[in-house]
Amino acid sequence: MQRIITAKQAKEIDIKAHEKFGISTLVLMENAGRAVANEVLESLDSKKSIAIFCGKGNNGGDGFVAGRHFLIRGIKPDIYLAGRIQDVGGTARINLDILLKLKQKIIEVEENLGLVIKNKFSKHDLVIDALLGVGLFGEVRGIYRDLIGIINTSRAYILSIDIPSGLDATTGKILGYCVKADKTVTFVAKKRGMVIGDGPKYCGKIAVRDLGIPF
Repeated sequence: MQRIITAKQAKEIDIKAHEKFGISTLVLMENAGRAVANEVLESLDSKKSIAIFCGKGNNGGDGFVAGRHFLIRGIKPDIYLAGRIQDVGGTARINLDILLKLKQKIIEVEENLGLVIKNKFSKHDLVIDALLGVGLFGEVRGIYRDLIGIINTSRAYILSIDIPSGLDATTGKILGYCVKADKTVTFVAKKRGMVIGDGPKYCGKIAVRDLGIPF
């Protein structure tokens, strides 16, 4: 039977993984980012020109991990951060710092500067959306809105991590602006918002991957 969960249930699974089984957010982030990298390398013909758009939260952290796995396989992605490096905290910052130690350039994109980078995307074969995750509530604004617009107007193949940025994971409602993905790699189970409302039009093909935690 197909498993479908809400945003609240996804959060509860993460909490249970930590509190009951001692599986840290760092481990979950590592497994998620590696799963995304493997999906690209195994299923999308190892496209060589990759851009990763990362937010400042855990979804962005998944993108940082994926970027590291590309690096160690000889593929150097362009990584864009929605904001400043100094504003990234928690587990995402740990993975960002690893990238910095590996001499990976992180392109900081602050509000009202998103359109400046728009013309750089003709060279990319693949864009990975790691801006906003299943915990999003409220309408997308500011730099996130700008970057979603850039992603959607690119000619690249678009892959979203966990859920397209801007899609409500429970209701399937677009929260103002939403990435329109060709493929979404989600974790543990499909989110309800992916199969109702606007979800099916924006998720593209959905791949469910394991994070090494009990459902």
